Amino acid sequence: MPSFKVDTSTAVVFVATAPVPKLVSKQTGERAMDRETNAPLSTVGLLISDEGEGNLYQVTVPETGLPEGLMPGMPVSVIGLKARDWENTSNGQTRHGIAFRAVALTVGV
Repeated sequence: MPSFKVDTSTAVVFVATAPVPKLVSKQTGERAMDRETNAPLSTVGLLISDEGEGNLYQVTVPETGLPEGLMPGMPVSVIGLKARDWENTSNGQTRHGIAFRAVALTVGV
């Protein structure tokens, strides 16, 4: 599926939740890996505020793109943010949504 660039150049971005490992399977605990770099993936909650509106997004980032000591409340810049729609069917139930992925986060604005 195609992905689309998300422009955060005019937004204020804060870490809402600290990075947690992204798993392929909760049952096995298998860690999700970046297909290009083979780096482990993590998910970070980001509060993105722009034009008077703020939203919380769960963004997947390779561990190599996460600064050390990333904590809730820290201002960050998002590098290479993209959005992609997804859909899957499991046990007869169809789910869909939008997945967000970034190349890296940098501390500060």
